[in-house]
Amino acid sequence: MKKFLLLVVLALTGCGAADNLAMTVGAAVTVGSVAAIQRTPLDALYSVITGRDCSVVRLDRGETYCRPVEPKPDPPPFCTRGLGTVTCWADPAAMTGQLTGVADGASGLTAAQDADRVRRWP
Repeated sequence: MKKFLLLVVLALTGCGAADNLAMTVGAAVTVGSVAAIQRTPLDALYSVITGRDCSVVRLDRGETYCRPVEPKPDPPPFCTRGLGTVTCWADPAAMTGQLTGVADGASGLTAAQDADRVRRWP
């Protein structure tokens, strides 16, 4: 089957089969890598060297060539229950007494989330 496909490709290339075959293989590798890893082989090489996530696919989407490092999110406000209302505080340290917050959950990023935020490619 592989020999048949090679013969078909060679037959389609016509004159200068070696040059056309190299161009066809190069185009196929580029198209395959864009479909598989969302970047060309040169993008992948640049990304490995720099450690950043860079791709012409991002440019095609109207984004920057390399993915920017995401900044840390602001800490969520600390909200407490009042008489019929919820009051949110930007600085919980300024509050007096021990108050219970309205929301349960983390108030910052986990170690895995922070590692994903600053990850290197690949």
